[in-house]
Amino acid sequence: MTAAVIAFTRRGAELGRTLADSLGASLHVPARFAPDVGAEAYDSLEGWTEEMWRGREALIFIGACGIAVRAIAPHVKDKFTDPAVVSVDEAGRFVIPLLSGHVGGANELALKVAVLTGGQAALSTATDVNGLFAVDVWARERDMVITDRALAKAVSAALLEGKPVGFASEFGHPCPAGLTEGPAELGVWVTWETGSGPFARTLRLAPRGLILGIGCRRGTPAAAIQAAAEAALAGYEPRAVCQVATIDLKQDEPGLLEFCAAHSLPLAVYPAAELAAVEGDFTPSDFVKGVTGVDNVCERAAVRAGGTILVPKQAKNGVTVAVAGRNML
Repeated sequence: MTAAVIAFTRRGAELGRTLADSLGASLHVPARFAPDVGAEAYDSLEGWTEEMWRGREALIFIGACGIAVRAIAPHVKDKFTDPAVVSVDEAGRFVIPLLSGHVGGANELALKVAVLTGGQAALSTATDVNGLFAVDVWARERDMVITDRALAKAVSAALLEGKPVGFASEFGHPCPAGLTEGPAELGVWVTWETGSGPFARTLRLAPRGLILGIGCRRGTPAAAIQAAAEAALAGYEPRAVCQVATIDLKQDEPGLLEFCAAHSLPLAVYPAAELAAVEGDFTPSDFVKGVTGVDNVCERAAVRAGGTILVPKQAKNGVTVAVAGRNML
Protein backbone atom coordinates (compact mmCIF):
# COMPACT_ATOMS: atom_id res chain seq x y z
CA MET A 1 0.00 0.00 0.00
CA THR A 2 1.48 3.34 -1.05
CA ALA A 3 0.90 5.83 1.75
CA ALA A 4 1.58 9.46 2.56
CA VAL A 5 1.71 10.99 6.04
CA ILE A 6 1.08 14.66 6.75
CA ALA A 7 1.65 16.48 10.04
CA PHE A 8 1.17 20.09 11.13
CA THR A 9 3.15 20.54 14.36
CA ARG A 10 6.67 19.64 15.50
CA ARG A 11 5.39 16.87 17.76
CA GLY A 12 3.21 15.58 14.97
CA ALA A 13 6.16 15.68 12.57
CA GLU A 14 8.22 13.55 14.94
CA LEU A 15 5.45 10.98 15.20
CA GLY A 16 5.02 11.17 11.46
CA ARG A 17 8.68 10.29 10.96
CA THR A 18 8.21 7.14 13.01
CA LEU A 19 5.07 6.13 11.13
CA ALA A 20 6.50 6.88 7.71
CA ASP A 21 9.62 4.83 8.39
CA SER A 22 7.61 1.88 9.70
CA LEU A 23 5.01 1.93 6.93
CA GLY A 24 7.28 2.78 4.02
CA ALA A 25 5.38 6.03 3.49
CA SER A 26 6.42 9.53 2.51
CA LEU A 27 6.26 12.27 5.15
CA HIS A 28 5.07 15.82 4.46
CA VAL A 29 5.30 18.66 7.01
CA PRO A 30 5.49 22.47 7.13
CA ALA A 31 8.74 23.80 5.68
CA ARG A 32 10.08 24.93 9.08
CA PHE A 33 10.04 21.34 10.39
CA ALA A 34 11.11 19.53 7.22
CA PRO A 35 14.91 19.61 7.74
CA ASP A 36 14.65 18.39 11.34
CA VAL A 37 12.70 15.23 10.48
CA GLY A 38 13.93 14.62 6.94
CA ALA A 39 10.53 15.23 5.37
CA GLU A 40 9.14 16.90 2.28
CA ALA A 41 7.64 20.36 2.74
CA TYR A 42 4.13 21.02 1.42
CA ASP A 43 2.84 24.39 0.23
CA SER A 44 -0.84 24.04 1.08
CA LEU A 45 -3.04 21.39 2.64
CA GLU A 46 -5.52 21.68 -0.22
CA GLY A 47 -2.87 21.15 -2.87
CA TRP A 48 -1.25 18.31 -0.97
CA THR A 49 -4.55 16.49 -0.51
CA GLU A 50 -5.47 16.81 -4.18
CA GLU A 51 -2.08 15.46 -5.30
CA MET A 52 -1.96 12.58 -2.83
CA TRP A 53 -5.58 11.65 -3.50
CA ARG A 54 -4.63 10.82 -7.07
CA GLY A 55 -1.28 9.20 -6.38
CA ARG A 56 -1.48 7.24 -3.11
CA GLU A 57 -3.54 4.37 -1.77
CA ALA A 58 -3.61 5.72 1.80
CA LEU A 59 -3.41 9.11 3.51
CA ILE A 60 -2.55 9.51 7.19
CA PHE A 61 -3.32 12.84 8.86
CA ILE A 62 -1.59 13.58 12.18
CA GLY A 63 -3.59 16.21 14.00
CA ALA A 64 -7.17 17.15 14.73
CA CYS A 65 -9.69 14.90 13.03
CA GLY A 66 -11.59 17.94 11.73
CA ILE A 67 -8.58 19.05 9.69
CA ALA A 68 -8.59 15.74 7.84
CA VAL A 69 -12.34 15.82 7.29
CA ARG A 70 -12.27 19.29 5.77
CA ALA A 71 -9.26 18.46 3.62
CA ILE A 72 -10.74 15.34 2.05
CA ALA A 73 -14.37 16.54 1.78
CA PRO A 74 -14.09 17.92 -1.80
CA HIS A 75 -12.57 14.67 -3.06
CA VAL A 76 -14.77 11.97 -1.53
CA LYS A 77 -16.61 10.00 -4.22
CA ASP A 78 -16.93 6.27 -3.70
CA LYS A 79 -15.76 3.73 -1.13
CA PHE A 80 -14.66 1.42 -3.93
CA THR A 81 -12.26 3.99 -5.41
CA ASP A 82 -11.40 6.47 -2.62
CA PRO A 83 -8.06 5.92 -0.87
CA ALA A 84 -7.89 4.82 2.73
CA VAL A 85 -7.84 7.82 5.08
CA VAL A 86 -6.72 7.60 8.70
CA SER A 87 -6.57 10.35 11.32
CA VAL A 88 -4.33 10.09 14.40
CA ASP A 89 -3.78 12.67 17.11
CA GLU A 90 -0.22 13.89 17.57
CA ALA A 91 0.13 11.95 20.83
CA GLY A 92 -0.84 8.74 19.00
CA ARG A 93 -3.60 7.92 21.46
CA PHE A 94 -6.51 7.50 19.06
CA VAL A 95 -6.35 6.26 15.48
CA ILE A 96 -9.52 6.76 13.44
CA PRO A 97 -10.17 5.27 10.00
CA LEU A 98 -12.24 7.96 8.29
CA LEU A 99 -12.71 6.58 4.80
CA SER A 100 -12.55 3.28 2.90
CA GLY A 101 -12.35 1.23 6.07
CA HIS A 102 -12.91 -2.09 4.31
CA VAL A 103 -12.26 -1.87 0.57
CA GLY A 104 -9.43 0.64 0.87
CA GLY A 105 -7.95 -1.01 3.96
CA ALA A 106 -8.24 1.95 6.35
CA ASN A 107 -9.36 -0.26 9.23
CA GLU A 108 -6.36 -2.53 8.81
CA LEU A 109 -4.06 0.47 8.48
CA ALA A 110 -5.50 2.04 11.63
CA LEU A 111 -4.79 -1.13 13.57
CA LYS A 112 -1.17 -1.10 12.34
CA VAL A 113 -0.76 2.56 13.28
CA ALA A 114 -2.22 1.93 16.74
CA VAL A 115 0.33 -0.82 17.35
CA LEU A 116 3.11 1.59 16.37
CA THR A 117 1.85 4.42 18.58
CA GLY A 118 0.62 2.30 21.47
CA GLY A 119 -2.80 3.86 21.00
CA GLN A 120 -6.32 2.68 20.28
CA ALA A 121 -7.84 2.15 16.85
CA ALA A 122 -11.44 3.37 16.79
CA LEU A 123 -13.22 1.15 14.25
CA SER A 124 -16.84 2.06 13.61
CA THR A 125 -17.89 -0.11 10.65
CA ALA A 126 -20.93 -2.16 11.62
CA THR A 127 -19.59 -5.59 10.69
CA ASP A 128 -16.41 -4.98 12.71
CA VAL A 129 -18.31 -3.66 15.73
CA ASN A 130 -20.54 -6.74 15.66
CA GLY A 131 -17.78 -9.21 14.79
CA LEU A 132 -19.43 -10.26 11.52
CA PHE A 133 -18.13 -11.40 8.14
CA ALA A 134 -17.21 -8.40 5.97
CA VAL A 135 -17.50 -9.36 2.30
CA ASP A 136 -15.50 -6.38 1.05
CA VAL A 137 -12.58 -7.15 3.38
CA TRP A 138 -12.68 -10.86 2.53
CA ALA A 139 -12.65 -10.08 -1.19
CA ARG A 140 -9.89 -7.46 -0.94
CA GLU A 141 -7.61 -9.76 1.03
CA ARG A 142 -7.94 -12.36 -1.76
CA ASP A 143 -7.72 -9.91 -4.65
CA MET A 144 -11.28 -10.54 -5.82
CA VAL A 145 -13.51 -8.23 -7.80
CA ILE A 146 -16.84 -7.36 -6.18
CA THR A 147 -19.14 -7.41 -9.19
CA ASP A 148 -22.24 -5.79 -7.68
CA ARG A 149 -21.99 -3.04 -5.08
CA ALA A 150 -25.69 -3.10 -4.21
CA LEU A 151 -25.58 -6.82 -3.49
CA ALA A 152 -22.42 -6.38 -1.42
CA LYS A 153 -24.34 -3.93 0.77
CA ALA A 154 -27.26 -6.36 0.89
CA VAL A 155 -24.97 -9.13 2.16
CA SER A 156 -23.76 -6.94 5.02
CA ALA A 157 -27.29 -5.80 5.82
CA ALA A 158 -28.58 -9.38 5.91
CA LEU A 159 -25.82 -10.48 8.28
CA LEU A 160 -26.51 -7.53 10.58
CA GLU A 161 -30.19 -8.55 10.65
CA GLY A 162 -29.31 -12.16 11.44
CA LYS A 163 -30.49 -13.54 8.10
CA PRO A 164 -28.69 -16.46 6.42
CA VAL A 165 -26.24 -15.67 3.62
CA GLY A 166 -25.13 -18.54 1.43
CA PHE A 167 -21.69 -19.32 0.09
CA ALA A 168 -20.37 -21.29 -2.88
CA SER A 169 -16.99 -21.34 -4.59
CA GLU A 170 -15.91 -22.74 -7.94
CA PHE A 171 -12.41 -23.02 -6.53
CA GLY A 172 -13.04 -24.91 -3.31
CA HIS A 173 -12.70 -22.03 -0.86
CA PRO A 174 -13.90 -23.07 2.60
CA CYS A 175 -17.08 -21.39 3.73
CA PRO A 176 -16.21 -18.28 5.79
CA ALA A 177 -17.49 -18.11 9.36
CA GLY A 178 -20.90 -16.47 9.46
CA LEU A 179 -22.00 -17.71 6.03
CA THR A 180 -23.76 -20.98 5.19
CA GLU A 181 -23.42 -23.66 2.54
CA GLY A 182 -27.07 -24.48 3.09
CA PRO A 183 -30.15 -22.97 1.39
CA ALA A 184 -30.30 -19.18 1.26
CA GLU A 185 -32.09 -16.57 -0.82
CA LEU A 186 -29.01 -14.34 -0.89
CA GLY A 187 -25.50 -15.64 -1.24
CA VAL A 188 -21.88 -15.15 -2.29
CA TRP A 189 -20.48 -17.06 -5.26
CA VAL A 190 -16.73 -17.11 -5.96
CA THR A 191 -16.38 -17.61 -9.69
CA TRP A 192 -14.98 -16.29 -12.95
CA GLU A 193 -18.30 -16.87 -14.68
CA THR A 194 -20.93 -14.22 -15.37
CA GLY A 195 -24.02 -16.41 -14.99
CA SER A 196 -26.87 -15.89 -12.54
CA GLY A 197 -25.37 -18.17 -9.91
CA PRO A 198 -26.66 -20.68 -7.35
CA PHE A 199 -28.79 -18.26 -5.31
CA ALA A 200 -31.86 -16.21 -6.13
CA ARG A 201 -29.73 -13.15 -5.41
CA THR A 202 -26.08 -13.94 -6.05
CA LEU A 203 -23.13 -11.68 -5.35
CA ARG A 204 -20.30 -12.82 -7.61
CA LEU A 205 -16.73 -12.42 -6.37
CA ALA A 206 -14.23 -12.86 -9.20
CA PRO A 207 -10.61 -13.63 -8.28
CA ARG A 208 -8.12 -11.72 -10.41
CA GLY A 209 -6.55 -14.75 -11.98
CA LEU A 210 -7.45 -14.79 -15.68
CA ILE A 211 -4.65 -14.56 -18.24
CA LEU A 212 -5.10 -13.45 -21.84
CA GLY A 213 -2.67 -15.04 -24.28
CA ILE A 214 -2.66 -12.82 -27.36
CA GLY A 215 -1.14 -13.05 -30.81
CA CYS A 216 -1.66 -10.49 -33.55
CA ARG A 217 -0.45 -9.28 -36.90
CA ARG A 218 2.01 -6.42 -37.00
CA GLY A 219 0.23 -3.07 -36.82
CA THR A 220 -3.04 -4.41 -35.38
CA PRO A 221 -4.91 -1.52 -33.68
CA ALA A 222 -5.89 -1.64 -30.03
CA ALA A 223 -9.58 -1.60 -30.96
CA ALA A 224 -9.22 -4.90 -32.83
CA ILE A 225 -7.40 -6.46 -29.88
CA GLN A 226 -10.11 -5.18 -27.54
CA ALA A 227 -12.85 -6.71 -29.69
CA ALA A 228 -11.07 -10.06 -29.88
CA ALA A 229 -10.45 -10.11 -26.13
CA GLU A 230 -14.11 -9.33 -25.40
CA ALA A 231 -15.23 -12.15 -27.68
CA ALA A 232 -12.88 -14.65 -26.04
CA LEU A 233 -14.01 -13.57 -22.57
CA ALA A 234 -17.71 -14.10 -23.30
CA GLY A 235 -19.15 -15.74 -20.18
CA TYR A 236 -16.21 -14.68 -18.00
CA GLU A 237 -15.73 -11.62 -15.80
CA PRO A 238 -13.39 -9.27 -17.72
CA ARG A 239 -12.33 -7.48 -14.54
CA ALA A 240 -10.79 -10.75 -13.35
CA VAL A 241 -8.06 -10.52 -16.00
CA CYS A 242 -4.70 -9.93 -14.30
CA GLN A 243 -2.14 -10.55 -17.04
CA VAL A 244 -1.55 -10.46 -20.80
CA ALA A 245 1.04 -12.78 -22.33
CA THR A 246 2.56 -13.05 -25.80
CA ILE A 247 5.75 -13.78 -27.76
CA ASP A 248 8.70 -11.42 -27.42
CA LEU A 249 8.34 -10.43 -31.07
CA LYS A 250 5.27 -8.45 -29.98
CA GLN A 251 6.79 -6.72 -26.96
CA ASP A 252 6.79 -3.35 -28.75
CA GLU A 253 3.53 -3.79 -30.67
CA PRO A 254 1.75 -0.39 -30.27
CA GLY A 255 -1.81 -1.72 -30.35
CA LEU A 256 -1.06 -4.42 -27.80
CA LEU A 257 0.73 -1.98 -25.52
CA GLU A 258 -2.18 0.45 -25.80
CA PHE A 259 -4.64 -2.31 -24.90
CA CYS A 260 -2.61 -3.30 -21.84
CA ALA A 261 -2.24 0.31 -20.70
CA ALA A 262 -5.96 0.97 -21.08
CA HIS A 263 -6.71 -1.88 -18.67
CA SER A 264 -3.63 -1.47 -16.42
CA LEU A 265 -2.52 -5.00 -17.28
CA PRO A 266 1.11 -6.15 -17.17
CA LEU A 267 2.46 -7.72 -20.36
CA ALA A 268 4.63 -10.84 -20.11
CA VAL A 269 6.65 -11.79 -23.19
CA TYR A 270 8.48 -15.04 -23.95
CA PRO A 271 10.88 -16.10 -26.72
CA ALA A 272 9.72 -18.67 -29.27
CA ALA A 273 11.97 -21.41 -27.90
CA GLU A 274 10.51 -20.97 -24.42
CA LEU A 275 6.96 -21.11 -25.75
CA ALA A 276 7.75 -24.18 -27.83
CA ALA A 277 8.95 -25.96 -24.70
CA VAL A 278 5.60 -25.50 -22.92
CA GLU A 279 3.87 -28.85 -22.52
CA GLY A 280 0.24 -29.27 -23.47
CA ASP A 281 -2.24 -29.86 -26.27
CA PHE A 282 -2.31 -26.67 -28.34
CA THR A 283 -3.93 -25.58 -31.61
CA PRO A 284 -1.09 -25.63 -34.18
CA SER A 285 -0.64 -23.31 -37.15
CA ASP A 286 2.04 -23.76 -39.81
CA PHE A 287 1.63 -20.12 -40.82
CA VAL A 288 2.23 -18.89 -37.28
CA LYS A 289 5.24 -21.20 -36.95
CA GLY A 290 6.70 -19.82 -40.17
CA VAL A 291 6.37 -16.24 -38.90
CA THR A 292 7.23 -16.63 -35.21
CA GLY A 293 9.12 -19.90 -34.89
CA VAL A 294 6.45 -21.52 -32.73
CA ASP A 295 3.20 -23.19 -33.83
CA ASN A 296 0.94 -21.36 -31.38
CA VAL A 297 1.42 -18.08 -29.53
CA CYS A 298 -1.74 -17.28 -27.60
CA GLU A 299 -2.36 -20.63 -25.89
CA ARG A 300 1.27 -21.35 -25.15
CA ALA A 301 1.88 -17.85 -23.78
CA ALA A 302 -1.17 -18.06 -21.51
CA VAL A 303 0.00 -21.38 -20.08
CA ARG A 304 3.60 -20.17 -19.77
CA ALA A 305 2.32 -17.23 -17.71
CA GLY A 306 0.93 -19.68 -15.16
CA GLY A 307 -2.53 -20.57 -16.35
CA THR A 308 -4.61 -23.54 -17.43
CA ILE A 309 -6.51 -23.10 -20.69
CA LEU A 310 -10.19 -22.24 -20.18
CA VAL A 311 -10.93 -20.84 -23.62
CA PRO A 312 -8.75 -22.20 -26.45
CA LYS A 313 -7.52 -20.12 -29.36
CA GLN A 314 -10.12 -17.74 -30.75
CA ALA A 315 -9.37 -15.82 -33.95
CA LYS A 316 -10.91 -12.47 -34.87
CA ASN A 317 -9.70 -9.85 -37.36
CA GLY A 318 -6.08 -10.91 -37.31
CA VAL A 319 -5.97 -11.38 -33.54
CA THR A 320 -5.81 -14.68 -31.67
CA VAL A 321 -6.77 -14.86 -28.01
CA ALA A 322 -6.78 -17.68 -25.48
CA VAL A 323 -8.00 -17.41 -21.90
CA ALA A 324 -6.28 -19.28 -19.09
CA GLY A 325 -6.90 -19.32 -15.35
CA ARG A 326 -4.51 -19.52 -12.44
CA ASN A 327 -4.96 -21.78 -9.45
CA MET A 328 -6.95 -19.67 -6.97
CA LEU A 329 -6.24 -21.70 -3.84
